[in-house]
Amino acid sequence: MKKIMLIALISALLIASGCGKSDNTNENQHMNHKNMQQGENHEGMNNETNQSPDVTTQVVWKFSKETPKSNETVDLTIQINDKEGKPIEKFDIQHEKLMHLIVVSKDLSYFDHLHPEYKGDGLFTTALNFPAGGEYKLYADYVPKGASKVVKNHTVTVMGEKAQTTPLKPDENLTKVVDGKEITLSFDELKAGKDVTLNFNIKDHKTGRPITNLQPYLGAIGHVVIISEDTEEYLHVHPMDEKAKGPDAKFMTKFPKSGIYKIWGQFQHEGKVITVPFVVKVS
Repeated sequence: MKKIMLIALISALLIASGCGKSDNTNENQHMNHKNMQQGENHEGMNNETNQSPDVTTQVVWKFSKETPKSNETVDLTIQINDKEGKPIEKFDIQHEKLMHLIVVSKDLSYFDHLHPEYKGDGLFTTALNFPAGGEYKLYADYVPKGASKVVKNHTVTVMGEKAQTTPLKPDENLTKVVDGKEITLSFDELKAGKDVTLNFNIKDHKTGRPITNLQPYLGAIGHVVIISEDTEEYLHVHPMDEKAKGPDAKFMTKFPKSGIYKIWGQFQHEGKVITVPFVVKVS
């Protein structure tokens, strides 16, 4: 009898031990799943830009002068490092350049599209000359080797007399004349979160004849940059048919939220780059 009782006691202890181990395993799995989700959310955050999450690069912006002044040339260095602070050495070419740098004033009245020179070890350099005092926003657009595109932005305050600002209002007429070219922007519907095709039709202003010999600009018929009124949303859009020559240049994009946006279309004809701006409202 004692032997039977001893066997029963040992069996009970083994069963209890097995159950305890099973409960701990489930609890650990639950905790690991929770921690993994928290980690994904943390790494997916990116407060510098509205572009897709970037957890591999960080940017150090540095001007040659502590406070840039209007109408004075200032050098800018843009250092691209990985998440550990080590320089990223290789970048993919996107439309003939390793980096596109977009510079706009706070009210979006000023626009410039530059291509900083790559010095190696993640360091890009360029020279800037701000036309007036005030706040400007810079967007560095680049692709680390083998990775997806990254956009980082930086705000700088420039000393000097400020230019008169005007509120950003949607254009009532979507036909503009720039450098002897008549450019008309058309689209079906501008609605947040919905794909839309932007069509730029380009004619000779004097003759009204369609221009069919546009030259490639950075390897394509043209480029389009779109920035929201609050400068928080940035879109760099490439053409649907890069080899087109006009008179139509089509670009497909999607506006992330409703509001007022400024659109800059850039094209090249007879060796000259044409930049045409439009202001639209997205519902």
